[in-house]
Amino acid sequence: MSTFPRTIYSIVVIIGGLAVFLIFASLGLISHPISTTVIQGYFYPRIDHSVKPESNSAVSLDGSNDRMGVTGLKYPSGYNNGSEGIIKEQLDIASPGSSVGSSEDDRKVVVESRDSPISEAALPNGPSKVQSGSCDLYHGQWFYDSAGPLYTNNTCPVITQMQNCQGNGRPDKDYENYRWKPIYCDLPRFDPKKFLELMRGKTLAFIGDSVGRNQMESMLCILWQIEAPKNRGNKRMQRWVFPSTSTAIVRIWSSWLVHKTSEPFDFATGDVVKLHLDAPDEDFMNFLPTFDVVVLSSGHWFAKQSVYIYKNEIVGGQLWWPDNNRPKKIGNVEAFGISVETILTAIATHPIYTGLVIVRSYSPDHYEGGAWNTGGSCTGKVKPALDAELAENSNTDNMHEQQIMGFNNAVKKLTNKSRLKLMDITKAFQYRHDGHPGPYRNPDPNKKTKRGRNGEPPPQDCLHWCMPGPVDTWNELVLEIIRRDSEGIESLPA
Repeated sequence: MSTFPRTIYSIVVIIGGLAVFLIFASLGLISHPISTTVIQGYFYPRIDHSVKPESNSAVSLDGSNDRMGVTGLKYPSGYNNGSEGIIKEQLDIASPGSSVGSSEDDRKVVVESRDSPISEAALPNGPSKVQSGSCDLYHGQWFYDSAGPLYTNNTCPVITQMQNCQGNGRPDKDYENYRWKPIYCDLPRFDPKKFLELMRGKTLAFIGDSVGRNQMESMLCILWQIEAPKNRGNKRMQRWVFPSTSTAIVRIWSSWLVHKTSEPFDFATGDVVKLHLDAPDEDFMNFLPTFDVVVLSSGHWFAKQSVYIYKNEIVGGQLWWPDNNRPKKIGNVEAFGISVETILTAIATHPIYTGLVIVRSYSPDHYEGGAWNTGGSCTGKVKPALDAELAENSNTDNMHEQQIMGFNNAVKKLTNKSRLKLMDITKAFQYRHDGHPGPYRNPDPNKKTKRGRNGEPPPQDCLHWCMPGPVDTWNELVLEIIRRDSEGIESLPA
């Protein structure tokens, strides 16, 4: 019987010792937490730093570089580029109508870094993030989404043939699968039901050039997956109505968004278009009060022949200037900036307009090695560009700068209850040289798709966007802007 108390005493001593150990161990972990790289060393294979980066990797954008807003590259699995955090991601993206998972079980992300690890706030579906209602949507990264596009060329009947890249024989498809991820929040996959409910009884109008048509057709394709709209358009206006919510999608053509005439003016003859840079295009301004949301697209037509008139005086021209003794006062880039301020000021001071106006920033083209008519090419681009692959495009930079200036000047003149929002996609889309039709502009099986013997490229389109493709991201941004506006949330930037 004498051994029984000793046994109990031994057990008590052991339990007490374990308790003291656990207390001190917990304090040690709090003071010196195990790093990500240590955890990775236990649960993942060691990284082989001899692996070289693939030239087709995606790129991160973080806004730290004033000109391009770019640092960090996405390298192949297991490669670490020193100070930059590398993300290996395999994401389960929710289908339209479902929520995007954000639990630890849903995230399959490994971070490996030496000096500057990427914070979890910058990772897709990260648990720590800025409130999604107000974060900047326009700095982030492109990541590969294995869930695929929101539609296919076979499930949408309204794709312009030149943008039907798969139908025109393009052999690769990865360009359809890259999605945009802002740094500090998520950009949800487009939910057609949510969009139609937000726009119940309302009208969304796409106004502008053929790039605007590109975006409008993308929106129709996405919505068509849950409901076929009724065509209620005419010669002046394309108009599609979704009966379940009486939501209308409208498109009005306006090449320059300002008033144009063909009549002779001063020393400009009748065979060239005259642009009155200080007067809005009345073709759509007459309909403006009927639109709840407007998306504006312009810029590329300023490369075409035209005469610039400002305050009843010819001040310049593009591909036209018959009198070399008369100095030009402005060029096409400055003319674009003036036109942006003119149209937005007309909307911002309209006596009865109270809608939401989204200005989609200048859409980059990717004619590398020349212009569209001088041998420029995007042939063979199948992945988003790396920093080293970016082609310098001073015209895009200058047009974007003038557009921002015109936008900001117009915002200062706001007198009505309309809301002007800038959808600043330019920098992010400079990396999407893979998203254009290139030589796959038509279904002709005999078309040229390779360079000739002397390296000359085939005829191609490096301005518009394949459908499905990167252009669908624009409408995910439009939906997010509309959602924020409906909830009274200020977006960054304005």
